[in-house]
Amino acid sequence: MNYQLDEIDKKILDFLVENTRMPFTEIAKQMDVSAGTIHVRVKKMEDAGIILGSSLNIDYGKLDYHFTAFIGILLTKSNRTQEVLKELSILPNVIEASVISGKYNIFCKVRAKNTEDAKRIIYQIDDIQDVMRTESMISMEEYLSDKNRLINAISI
Repeated sequence: MNYQLDEIDKKILDFLVENTRMPFTEIAKQMDVSAGTIHVRVKKMEDAGIILGSSLNIDYGKLDYHFTAFIGILLTKSNRTQEVLKELSILPNVIEASVISGKYNIFCKVRAKNTEDAKRIIYQIDDIQDVMRTESMISMEEYLSDKNRLINAISI
């Protein structure tokens, strides 16, 4: 479905990016339109696949998951990528995975409690069939993590 955003849609998205739990009635009040308008517009953006749902931002550090690593995964056969991705999706500590070009076939982000926990997860990844080898990079500090950041720069 080809859906063109207008200024009202963009403003609705701005409110929802700021606070995904903001009630439609509050958005409508601040925009001086009806709550029905907000509801209909959001539904159209959901149907068009622009809005994919809502999510929470979790501070894993407060849950004792202080260790973040990025793992480059090299496969024995690139035609096994989808199967390896399915295996990675079973591991709850793998919080992101991307098929990439370059040195690796897959690049993923892992959250762990500490180095010992990270080692256990990396060994699990190494044990997946057709994983030739992995390379780990430890995150020293996460400076920016905002999946909704780009929407603020998109102009209508």
